[in-house]
Amino acid sequence: MPDHTIGDTDRVELAPGEVPSDGRFANPDLLPVPVEARRWTTYNFTALWVGMAHNIPSWLLASGLVALGMDWKQAVFTIALANLIVLVPMLLTGHAGPKYGIPFPVLARASFGVRGANLAALIRAAVACAWFGIQTWIGGSGIFVLLGEIFGGWADAGQIAGQPWPLWLCFILFWVLELAIIYRGMEALRRFENWAAPFVIVGAFALLVWIGVKAGGFGELLDQPSKLGWGEDFWPVFFPSLMGMIAFWSTLSLNIPDFTRFGAGQRSQILGQTLGLPTTMTLFALLSVFVTSGSEAVYGAPIWDPVQLVAKADSVFGLLYGLVTVLVATISVNIAANVVSPAYDLANLAPRLINFRRGALITGVVGVLIMPWKLTSTPELYIFTWLGLVGGLLGTVAGILIADYWLVRRTRLSLPDLYREGGPYWYTGGWNFRALAAFLVGGVLAIGGSHSAPGQGPFPEEGLIPLLKPLANYGWAVGVASSFLLYTALMSREHPER
Repeated sequence: MPDHTIGDTDRVELAPGEVPSDGRFANPDLLPVPVEARRWTTYNFTALWVGMAHNIPSWLLASGLVALGMDWKQAVFTIALANLIVLVPMLLTGHAGPKYGIPFPVLARASFGVRGANLAALIRAAVACAWFGIQTWIGGSGIFVLLGEIFGGWADAGQIAGQPWPLWLCFILFWVLELAIIYRGMEALRRFENWAAPFVIVGAFALLVWIGVKAGGFGELLDQPSKLGWGEDFWPVFFPSLMGMIAFWSTLSLNIPDFTRFGAGQRSQILGQTLGLPTTMTLFALLSVFVTSGSEAVYGAPIWDPVQLVAKADSVFGLLYGLVTVLVATISVNIAANVVSPAYDLANLAPRLINFRRGALITGVVGVLIMPWKLTSTPELYIFTWLGLVGGLLGTVAGILIADYWLVRRTRLSLPDLYREGGPYWYTGGWNFRALAAFLVGGVLAIGGSHSAPGQGPFPEEGLIPLLKPLANYGWAVGVASSFLLYTALMSREHPER
């Protein structure tokens, strides 16, 4: 058997025939990417993040924070800090990708067990399916609005289930287009992101220039003082908002190996992600604030939704350009962030029955059936409830993965044993009960205190577990820290592969 643990910086792969590609725990999509096929460069990873970060929900993040009482400087600061923080687990979990060529659910087998990894994978997949529904509805709605402006509106359109039928048609067509792109595989996604990223950047700056010219400068929004100040009223809003902003990309901090497994080396993924994620999200938040400020000067009220703003363009060319930009921006984030992961996760559940393409199709169907766009109806529900819960649970899984890969195993994995029973990752019947214990304790600590103001959410005002209510505002951090420490302690007597 070849040595699979030579040097932390070496790129490792399986010997031919070492693991059957149609075994109980493997299929061609789950097996390591061959070294010669790991060729994503720094630009590919940067473009991936630019394409994913430039989307309508991330544009609306700043507006959600301003609606909660922050001024624009506080909102941009919160978003920038959150993305610097979430970059750390992103890089730590991403390390296994270029080195071993494995996706997230296979990496999770080292800590949760060959079978237990399905728990972590299905949690991530469920979140992705919900996000897929949100993004697809937003994209379809954007197309509906802009086509309505081009063709003179849909005032006479009949309704189905309380919505105009053209809206449902736009939604379905957008859904089909997304799945058609991802069905062609990861190489097609790489090519799409390469040109989508600069296209969307140009579109965002074109919107800034257009509104700036119409406004003759920018409006009063930039001069509005914070309703919270920097004192005792600010911090109770800042910390849960910070956790919510971290949770926005906490999904990718788990499954980033799904992408870095195609990386040409560690330098490519580290530089690409560092250049792409925090810088792009901060820039996009600034663009959001400046464009909204200009809209207030032109129209007398701030227009935070870029689709509603583009709809006010006074030329068919402007509307068409805005339509294509919204289309590309939404597709680039949705197929990368919300289809790739569950496609692998579902393939991991039943490798012989589900491959990457079938997993993507299942994701598309489930994402529509969930219909979770109602979560964005208010900032409180979106930032505190949805993102807070997601961040707490996914932070708990991230803490376990990082502790296992970096502390317990010191980045050394036995690739063949990740795909078969009886090895060091089989634990007890395929489940590592130490990981399950760390997940349960960390999850309870992270989200057990979840609470809602009266009439503004699904939780009791005193919290699900009143004793844990003070921790609820720090869900992601509590989840990462508690599971990291507990898993490390429980595994302290285990011996990593040498």
